[in-house]
Amino acid sequence: MRSLLHKAATRGHANHGWLESYHSFSFANYFNPERMQFGALRVLNDDTVSAGMGFGTHPHKNMEIISIPLEGDLEHKDSMGNTAVIRSGDIQVLSAGTGITHSEYNKNRDQQVKFLQIWVLPNKQNVPPRYDQMRLDIKDRKNKLQQVLSPSLDDAGVWIHQTAWFHMAQLDAGKSVQYELKAPTANGVYAFVLDGEVQINEQSLVTRDGYGVWEVEHLSINATKDTELLLLEVPMSIEH
Repeated sequence: MRSLLHKAATRGHANHGWLESYHSFSFANYFNPERMQFGALRVLNDDTVSAGMGFGTHPHKNMEIISIPLEGDLEHKDSMGNTAVIRSGDIQVLSAGTGITHSEYNKNRDQQVKFLQIWVLPNKQNVPPRYDQMRLDIKDRKNKLQQVLSPSLDDAGVWIHQTAWFHMAQLDAGKSVQYELKAPTANGVYAFVLDGEVQINEQSLVTRDGYGVWEVEHLSINATKDTELLLLEVPMSIEH
């Protein structure tokens, strides 16, 4: 087993007034050559957007972009004509492919928005752009792992152009689960603690810590306090 540990306080940080963002990997003005990506996982941003503010229209190309709202409402508009609002309990995916523009705004005047912005490098280039979102049943992650993303349209959660699987869990203190990698010879898992305290393969983690593990077949996950957790299984080498 190989691993890396990203403590919460070591992440990149940017405060633009209307936007406060913590970067697990190099992004915008934050550059760390030791934190360029974890396999196909290129970006994991922990964003807070002030009331009434947001990201103006901007382009993307050949990237799988996943948004997971944690608090508040975020409105999405894109060049394909989609207008939608995502809320806590939703997951959104944007396959940028040949190119797309979009905007994201907090339309509420009295509440901030918190969400995770995740970029995964695709295994297919120049695909037709695609947008999707899904309402998840949060009860399905109570003391177990809920799959929220996969490579297949026919599998649970949203899908992307990559052999990746995302899972979320809400674990009571003292509860344990085991995660079996879907592709253990090719993939690794980046665990991100949304809240709480947990041990993964005996590594202790707290809120907003990140822990990457590869060359392993499964993860033993033990919550030492009530914990919310996101697991991102991605290929460790990039193929187009």
